[in-house]
Amino acid sequence: MILYPAIDLKDGNCVRLFKGEMSQATVFNDNPAAQAKAFQDAGCQWLHLVDLNGAFAGEPVNAKPVEEILATCSIPAQLGGGIRDIATIERWLGKGLARVILGTIAVRDPALVKEAARLFPGQVAVGIDARDGMVAVEGWAETTDVTALDLAQKFEDAGVAAIIYTDIDRDGAMQGPNVAATAALANAVSIPVIASGGVSSMNDLRALKECGAPLDGAISGRAIYDGKIDLAAAVTLLAG
Repeated sequence: MILYPAIDLKDGNCVRLFKGEMSQATVFNDNPAAQAKAFQDAGCQWLHLVDLNGAFAGEPVNAKPVEEILATCSIPAQLGGGIRDIATIERWLGKGLARVILGTIAVRDPALVKEAARLFPGQVAVGIDARDGMVAVEGWAETTDVTALDLAQKFEDAGVAAIIYTDIDRDGAMQGPNVAATAALANAVSIPVIASGGVSSMNDLRALKECGAPLDGAISGRAIYDGKIDLAAAVTLLAG
């Protein structure tokens, strides 16, 4: 398993939200590139980037800090938030992103996601953000009538590189991840699943690693910034 440290970008800063609420953002670093470099120096193998403003706007907003991160770090990075057409996907991958994460558009236009996965093999992930098992879109502002499993299964044979599964009610709340729901999803599809939302301790990481599902990795943000998770120890734990 891979530890993906999260860099959530709002107004150019590195922040964390509480349960996805933009009004409840805590700024952890006003230099996202320096934060990314610190994660790399601590032994992280990947970066997980989210353009929070972009998720609401429907188009990239925090391009400058993302570009600075890509220029500063040599480890691969994945980005989600406001990426909703082939041209934007191509532009970001051309700038050096290893992977784009498609969320809202995966619900609105699954065919576009499948086409993107065909055009850019191994570089397209699907972000499934769920509230009580139902998928939320538009920066989590709107909850749909689509279940997380139904959405995941639409991409079963599409060549999608990964599914990032986030339990919104756990995100930023430091209450632990929804291990059962994450494991159930990972066991139901062949696409690699990355756990997100509520990962707040070494015990949480251990629970995900030992959950009986073939998880690809886990994303954590606030717990790393708060010092609840020791990066070097976490990387070693998940890799072991």
